This record gives sequence, structure tokens and C-alpha cells, in this order.
Amino acid sequence: MLGRFTREFGRSKIDSITSEDVFCFLASLTKIRKQSTRYSRCAHLRAFFNHILDCYQLKFPNPCDSSIVRRVFRPPRIGIRPVIGRESVDEISYTTPEIRDRLILELQARGGMRIGEVLKLTPNDIDGVKVIIRNPKSGREQKTVFITKRISERLRTYIKDRNIVPDERIFPMSYNGARLVVKRAGKGRGLNLTPHDLRRHAATFASRSGVPLEVVSKIILRHRNLSTIKCLNCIPARL
Repeated sequence: MLGRFTREFGRSKIDSITSEDVFCFLASLTKIRKQSTRYSRCAHLRAFFNHILDCYQLKFPNPCDSSIVRRVFRPPRIGIRPVIGRESVDEISYTTPEIRDRLILELQARGGMRIGEVLKLTPNDIDGVKVIIRNPKSGREQKTVFITKRISERLRTYIKDRNIVPDERIFPMSYNGARLVVKRAGKGRGLNLTPHDLRRHAATFASRSGVPLEVVSKIILRHRNLSTIKCLNCIPARL
């Protein structure tokens, strides 16, 4: 973001950059992004200007602090979504007729996998009850997800029945297509279900079953930092 900002304004004097310039730059940069991303980009640019102002003791106002910039690039409204109960998840899974869709749901709800991780899976990544996640979000080369023996057996049968070769994607569909699978499954139960709801369910069920918080965070959700789990609203009150 700062590289693009430098390319656009690198020849301008820092105190000549107006709030309108900043607004147009951020609007162009984030026009199709979520509100959280729009706010984040604005916060980074505001911090950049504050750093310049502090280092060189400059007196002009930060152009990111205008009312219009703050209003348009405001923090997102974060609502607290209820955790989906075990009975509801079980019923959604058992009543999903298409085996492909059921596997996609169960890998998230039982294994805590992200939808993007599910879609990247190949037969080479399946090793019994262990699933290898290559190039995970954490930036490591790979991580391991543990699934139940029953899901592993269904997954191997699905791969065999469809003659999926070892390096071929098991679920060759788009991200939006997979989200539609989840939405459709939840709609049958009267729920506005999202892929992340299933991942949160995996963490909640494990925690309420007595699994230590460190295991939930590091093994099931595969967070880089333990503090991240506090943002998921999936920790029982007793913890």
C-alpha cells in the first residue's frame, strides 16, 4: 500500500497532499474491498503520516483525519454471531444428501479447516486421520489437521469412486461455490450459516469437551498466536 502511495505521490511535497488526495487514493485502492480492509488501509496510511509528523516535527494536520475520510473508512461494525449448536451441525451434516457437500461441511465442522484449505486438498494430502495443509495461512510450509476415522474413510471412498488422481484437487470448485454449499445446507435448518461458523463450532465443541485452550488454538484452529482465539467468540464462559 505504501509502495503504491509513493509511486503516486513520491514527487509531491508531503505537506501538499490534501485530504481529498488521500480520499481518492484510498477509494481507488479499496473500492471492492470489505469495510475491515478499507479501515485497515486508512489506519496504515494515517500511521505513516503520524510517523512523518513526529519524526520531523512538522505542523500540518494529518490528511487522514478529515471528517469525510474518517466517516467513509470507519471501523467495521462487528456483530457477535451465535455459536451453532452440536445438534444443529449434526442434523445439517446427516441430512445433506450429496456426499461431496457433506465432506466439505464435515471437514470444517469436525476438523476446524478453513474453506480455502478444504478446496486445495488433494489425495496426496490425506494420510489416514491426518490431513496435510500445504502453504497455510500462517506462512509455514505445511500444517496438520486431524479428522475422525469415519470422515477419513468416507473421504478415501469418495476419492476412489471418482478416480481422483493423487495430485488432483478433491473438490474442484470455486470459493463462492463452496460458500453456496454451506449457505444452502444452513438454509434447510433456517440458519444463515457461513463457513466460519463451522470452524468456530469445531473450536467450541472441543473446548466445551474439556480440550485445553492451547490445544484448541494451536492444533485445531492452527493460530499463530494464542490471543487470536479470543476474537472468535468461541470460548465457554468457564474459560
